[in-house]
Amino acid sequence: MIHSEISHHRMTAQKLFKTTQCSPQEVVKHFGAMQAQDYAMAKWAIGSRCDASEKEIEEAVNSGKIIRTHILRPTWHFVAADDIYWMLELSAPQVKRLFATMAKQHGFDQKKFGQVNAAIEKLLSGNNHLTREEIMKELNIQKKAGDLSPVIVMMNAELDGLVCNGRMKGKQITYALLEERVEKPKTKLTKEEGLAKLAQRYFESHGPATLLDFSWWSGFSPTICKSAIDAIELHLNRITIDNQIFWFGKNHKEENPFRESVQFLPAFDEILIAYKTREVSFSGNHQSKTFTNNGIFKPIILENGKVIGIWKRTIKKDHIKIETEFFNETESSKKQVLFEGIKAFENYMGTKIVIE
Repeated sequence: MIHSEISHHRMTAQKLFKTTQCSPQEVVKHFGAMQAQDYAMAKWAIGSRCDASEKEIEEAVNSGKIIRTHILRPTWHFVAADDIYWMLELSAPQVKRLFATMAKQHGFDQKKFGQVNAAIEKLLSGNNHLTREEIMKELNIQKKAGDLSPVIVMMNAELDGLVCNGRMKGKQITYALLEERVEKPKTKLTKEEGLAKLAQRYFESHGPATLLDFSWWSGFSPTICKSAIDAIELHLNRITIDNQIFWFGKNHKEENPFRESVQFLPAFDEILIAYKTREVSFSGNHQSKTFTNNGIFKPIILENGKVIGIWKRTIKKDHIKIETEFFNETESSKKQVLFEGIKAFENYMGTKIVIE
């Protein structure tokens, strides 16, 4: 394996070639966690890796087979129901530390959080699914400009394992009690066991990747991540390229998995966001057109594992409009070939696609 081939191996690990049939929840479980703050695009991150429609993925989320909550880095992630408790136990303390100062500035300490959590539990008990606005109204927490109290309250309740996403209410996100959605396991993992499991899951689904990539994705320090890798070293393969060690799963095939392919992938897709550095996915200096310094990622067009452009969708009454921007001059005939890659999205949405 050489540096230019890493992106092809990652495509295989990330299930972008769809070599096996799997359900939406199996895709999420394979990854461990998938970034999901843009709900519409996050559903397509799953759909691009299996043959499920958007409605089928929504049903998996609404039924609690896939949980959407704040975990790892303090942002929304999809997590398989089987993994939610051990992963929360592992990552919640570090995420809480990240917003502890902000919580204190807004007048929240452990006692206040305890009182608020008790009130939320009472509100949601009995499979009552409410939006954040509905919960804040019942808690008498007024929405004020610059006041992050609603965000702090609900994120803390998520990290405490009290709440997670509920069923969608139209286009609005709701919250429900986690224990009413997913049964609590009878056994717990130690922190070391959890870290080892997280590392194994990451490198099998994202490899080849480096220690710093895993540190970025997980939110844990490089020192902690190194100890996790050391614990599972015998269960991983490694290769050194340009004086960097890349780790990947034992089930990884040695030969170059290159294949002709075009994918229209969502914003914040794991193929880019899951790595500290992303140059292996680019043939030129186009990263600034794809994601910003403050962490906004755009939907991407991938050809043979390399990002060649960006796209956006606009939902119309009877179709979806797709607009594209290619980084290099692209002939019309080549564009027609590339646009074949949008058919997967058309099937997923079940709606006619019009490219402009």
